[in-house]
Amino acid sequence: MKLVLSLVFLAALPLVGQVKITRGENKVSVDIDGKPFTEFFYGPDVMKPYLYPLRAPDGTNVTRHVPFDKEAGDSTDHPHHTGLWFAHSSVNGYDFWNNYKGYTTPNRGSIVVKKIDKIVSGKKEGYIDATMEWLDPEGKAIMTENRHMTFYSGTPNRQFDLDIKLTPIIQIKFGDAKDGVLGIRLAAGLEEPQKKAPATPVRSGLMVNAEGCKLEEECWGKRSNWLDYFGKTEGKEEGIAVLDNPENPRHPTYWHTRAYGLLGANIFGVHDFTKDKMADGSMTLAPGESIRFRYRFIIHEGDTKSANIAGEWAKYASGK
Repeated sequence: MKLVLSLVFLAALPLVGQVKITRGENKVSVDIDGKPFTEFFYGPDVMKPYLYPLRAPDGTNVTRHVPFDKEAGDSTDHPHHTGLWFAHSSVNGYDFWNNYKGYTTPNRGSIVVKKIDKIVSGKKEGYIDATMEWLDPEGKAIMTENRHMTFYSGTPNRQFDLDIKLTPIIQIKFGDAKDGVLGIRLAAGLEEPQKKAPATPVRSGLMVNAEGCKLEEECWGKRSNWLDYFGKTEGKEEGIAVLDNPENPRHPTYWHTRAYGLLGANIFGVHDFTKDKMADGSMTLAPGESIRFRYRFIIHEGDTKSANIAGEWAKYASGK
């Protein structure tokens, strides 16, 4: 009897050190250590796939609720900022970034999931493989995207990796434009303090890069191996760091990061970031060529130093 009761008790405990990935209708859910972490959304009403929400180990959401939900004090600007996404505003002149479903602006492209190739759960890690197509405004595929998303358990933080390969179907030109390519919209409390922001929740965010630059004034448009954005949200000090893989094209990336809670990385927007009108950050790829982007994300408690983001970067850069 004691053995049976013990087995029942153990079965009721949260799954420690496990990543569980479950496919639903137009979404894939990710649970880590027995707790919801995020969901990967796609489908007919989604102009570009996204991950939302992103949660810290204690369950705190570090991403903005808008446009999915509305919490008191949330900013409502830029509804195309949907959780975490990957896109660009100038691909053969088409805009895949500023492309929320309700927009009527011209030249809006879309990114559609053609197939969820594989989902794998595991004790230490799990992953999602997806094949997507970038469609022009007429619905014609101009580029294929293969995305591998790996989620890890068993660390003090929540950690996951994105590995994205883009392969043109026709000749593709990524234009020199600041709105791209990786984007995350952060929870209201993680925004930098701003005069025009609602009184609550209190904006307490601080962005810091690998060179020690702080705030948008110093960090926006600068190149760096990583950038961390932290502050208080839901009464807890939390942050999210993005690490740029050293083998990424044009590493270290330029950071398109804003005081209002945008955390972005973009190698293409050079003339804006450098304020040099003669600069040209565009890139042209022939059909069949490919370009690969990899990033690591660390959602952590505390600030940059206590989370040892510099040390985490060193591990990532060494291939660990």
